[in-house]
Amino acid sequence: MKLSELVINDIEPVNSSGKIGDLQQLFNQLTYSHIPIVDNNHVFLGSLFETDVHCFDSSKSISDYTYAFEDFYVKNTTLWLDVLEAFARNSSNIMPVLDEKNNYLGYYELNDVISLFGESPFFIDAGGIIVVEKGINDYSFSEISQIVESNGGKLLGAFISKTKNDVAQVTLKIGNASLSDILQTFRRYSYNVVSGHEDDSYNQTLKDRSDYLNKYLNM
Repeated sequence: MKLSELVINDIEPVNSSGKIGDLQQLFNQLTYSHIPIVDNNHVFLGSLFETDVHCFDSSKSISDYTYAFEDFYVKNTTLWLDVLEAFARNSSNIMPVLDEKNNYLGYYELNDVISLFGESPFFIDAGGIIVVEKGINDYSFSEISQIVESNGGKLLGAFISKTKNDVAQVTLKIGNASLSDILQTFRRYSYNVVSGHEDDSYNQTLKDRSDYLNKYLNM
């Protein structure tokens, strides 16, 4: 499905000349975190947050609260992964969509955009998931790809899932290979394997040796 097919126009954006009271009633009927606001020419001005609106004077005009407008949106040419990032960055479940002249076209719903992520090969193709980490200045995606492919693996997807204390954590989806050799190669390249697959023979070998040592010490 194309991202452009997900643009929704079920709810008209609210004109800035309207009353706060009407906007409060609209929020009571919806489950959206924000409502887009436009001017008389249908040009997007920003969005108002539900919690803020319920704190405003219902008798006043929406234009009295322009300072509270949140200026987030995406263009109709924005790639879906960037759209998903915009949702996360603005803690919203609705994303205004504008054309090149900032005219309001409609909006995306968060769940619809997430569903596109679920249709990607990262999720639907068969393979194993591993998580590795290394210093944020020490890892590279070219090196990660080389490690996977040199062991006969097919890299189906990779993304940075966490950064903390100058360490980057990378989640990988790998197909067409046993993960054991790949995991051991990552370790030889000084990657820490955070989580792997059940066929990680390296971890099993360490466990077996540990069990044997404990048994020996307890004799």
